[in-house]
Formats: sequence, C-alpha cells, structure tokens
Amino acid sequence: MIRFRNVVKRYQARGNDRWILRGLNAEFERGRSVGVLGHNGAGKSTLIRMISGAEDPDFGTIERDGKISWPIGFGGAISGTMTGHDACMFVSRLYNVDPIHVTSFVQDFSELGDYFFERAQNYSSGMKAKLNFGLSMAIDFDCYLIDEITAVGDKRFKAKCLEAFSERRRRSDIIMVSHSEGTIREYCDMGAILNDGHLTFYDDLDEAIFLYNKMME
Repeated sequence: MIRFRNVVKRYQARGNDRWILRGLNAEFERGRSVGVLGHNGAGKSTLIRMISGAEDPDFGTIERDGKISWPIGFGGAISGTMTGHDACMFVSRLYNVDPIHVTSFVQDFSELGDYFFERAQNYSSGMKAKLNFGLSMAIDFDCYLIDEITAVGDKRFKAKCLEAFSERRRRSDIIMVSHSEGTIREYCDMGAILNDGHLTFYDDLDEAIFLYNKMME
C-alpha cells in the first residue's frame, strides 16, 4: 500500500505557482492497478517520481509498504558512468536481491552483448532503454510504476518486452501514466484524475475515462 499524508507539491513557473498536489490524503490499495489521467503539464510524471522516492514532496509524507519500482522509462535510473554490469550490482544491493540472478537475467534479456560491460554514456537511447527495462523485469516488485508503457527495439524485442511485463503484472500492482486510453484499459482496473493539484480516484475505470474526456473537451 502507498499512502499520501497531506502531501503538497508545487513549482514556480513564470512567477506563478504550478500546483501538482494540494494537501493530498489518499491510499493506493494493494490488489488494484491505477491509471492516472491528466492533461499535459498536470504533473503526472512528477507524481510517479514522488511515489518512487526520486523526488520529494514540499510538505507531507509518502509511506510505502512493499517493494516499489523506479519509474520505468525514467532516464535518471542509471548513471552514465556505470556499465550495465555495474547497474545490475547497484540495483541488487539497493533492493537486497541476488546479484548473480539479476546480472544473468539482464545480460540475457537486454541483448547488449559486449556493451553490457561498457559505460552507459556510450549507449544509444535504445540500448539504455533495453538495459532499464531488463533491470525492471529482473526484480519482482509489488508495484510497478509506469510513465508510458515502454517497449523498445524491433518488433521481436518489443513483443519480448510486453510478454515479460504481462507476466509480471499477473502478480503485481501497477500505477500507470499513459496518454493512450487503450493502454489504460488493458493494464488498469481503476482510474485517477490529476487536475489543478487534486488527485481524484474512481473505482470505476470507465467513469474516470468518461469524466476525463469531458474535462478535455
């Protein structure tokens, strides 16, 4: 379970306050997968980073029970000075999992070959995405944070990514940001709308999508 207790987050934009959250008290319950809807600039990616711990609220606390992933697709997950092997060792220590399993899985899944032992700063964007995705699939998280579903590479590798992710989500929860209504419907069973600093949950996903579409008209 993920709990928000009076969480406040805002930015200064051209001298004005841009609110992400205005004192949110809420829970993301275990056993539910939530699709977060909101217009561009509403703060959906910031919300995901806050849940992961990559970004702090200005006020309030976020409590996390269980193993929460970093945002899949978040470019800051791996330092450019790390090799693929280094990243596996770092993540293994961070999440207290078997480094041999993680290294073996990621090396095989990412298909980076000799580049697995090169620094990530020498990777193409596609190679970095493959490494990031492989790392996220190497660990059984209780909740996966998705900032747009990520499937990279050619058609064969994309199918491989989606198959791996589909297997994980059978036993894990998801908090997902996506601009695709179809993707939200495929992966989530409830919705939440982020607008003007307020996050409103809807047990009925169809209701959330309907109200969001009306809001965007």
